[in-house]
Amino acid sequence: MSDLVLFLDLMSQPCRSVYIFAKVNQIPFQHREVLLSKGEQLSEDFAKVNPLRKVPALKDGDFTLAESIAILLYLARKYNTPDHWYPSDLQKRARVDEYLSWQHTNTRPQGFKVFWVKFMTPALLGHEASPERLQPILAEFNSTLTQLEEKFLQDKPFLAGDEISLADLVAIVELMQPLACGVKFYEGRPKLEAWKQRVEEALGAELFQEAHEAILSVKEKQVDTLSPEIKERMTAGLLML
Repeated sequence: MSDLVLFLDLMSQPCRSVYIFAKVNQIPFQHREVLLSKGEQLSEDFAKVNPLRKVPALKDGDFTLAESIAILLYLARKYNTPDHWYPSDLQKRARVDEYLSWQHTNTRPQGFKVFWVKFMTPALLGHEASPERLQPILAEFNSTLTQLEEKFLQDKPFLAGDEISLADLVAIVELMQPLACGVKFYEGRPKLEAWKQRVEEALGAELFQEAHEAILSVKEKQVDTLSPEIKERMTAGLLML
């Protein structure tokens, strides 16, 4: 049995990135599920692995690590994954780093807001998000997509060059969040649509579907299974967006 343990909830975008990367590179690991919907990340046992009480988290023997990007880079280096994921060439690597730095305040939060407001408003508050509330969020998201297309993708097959990299993996998983609630980010953007298809093919359609099964099949009724404390916390977060 592998000493490497990954603590994941596949409803979480960062967890899906780590899961897909480990699987596609055939990295042996133990999968420990930590369900955010049940507040399992708040347990004292999990705090011994990650005092930040967030997933994903990694435990490799006595070594523990938090934060998805740090985990992805650790796995790439330790398991000497193919160079295209995180290139040894200084400038190619810098292009991957550039996107991984940019996404924290762009692709990831904007995609998350779309999903949270469009899906969670009816699920938690019992009514659809109003156009006045949704339209500014969609406008911000579309602005981010334009920057992704014009600054990073340009006319290349992938975000950082001719081959898939960690930048593409993180980006496509982030963009599946709005897609899960019906917002087809690639509509009217043929470059992004072709890029999406190339990335999914490079990752493997079966693995990609497996990793996204939970988020793509999420239903409003599933919110009813949340504990009152978690539901209250999620509602407060929704109202703050």
